[in-house]
Amino acid sequence: MRKLFITFVLGISFSCSLFAAETPPPCGPSGQLSADLSGNVASDSRCFELRMYTAAPAVDGKGGIDTLHQRFREAEIAIFERLGAEVLAVWQRLDDPNTLVWMLAYRDRAHREEVWTAFRTDAEWVALREKYNVPVTANTFMMSASDYSHLK
Repeated sequence: MRKLFITFVLGISFSCSLFAAETPPPCGPSGQLSADLSGNVASDSRCFELRMYTAAPAVDGKGGIDTLHQRFREAEIAIFERLGAEVLAVWQRLDDPNTLVWMLAYRDRAHREEVWTAFRTDAEWVALREKYNVPVTANTFMMSASDYSHLK
């Protein structure tokens, strides 16, 4: 039993160190990207993040996509902007009406990390999440602008 416990603890430690060593998805200006990713990227690109949130259906009138939209409408966008992100757009998917899509822009990857670190512990966000508790499945895509894009 003791051997099994030690093996389990070592396995968890190894897994955690692997997870901690993973590098976050890259984004931002070409000069901050590896050679295999920077070829078509603008030198002045910001870090773009496209997020898709599919809301769990409402239960007894609570939660769901309408509640998620209200959370964004009321303060979520304003919180991100206060913390330094630019919210470029928020969309309602028409082919999947339970999905909200939004795009953010940051100066670079490091700025993105700063914004999200502050967001997770922001008192206004914590209260908003409690008020509009909506379980979501999130899909996130990190992007950089191409060197010929109008939006950088």
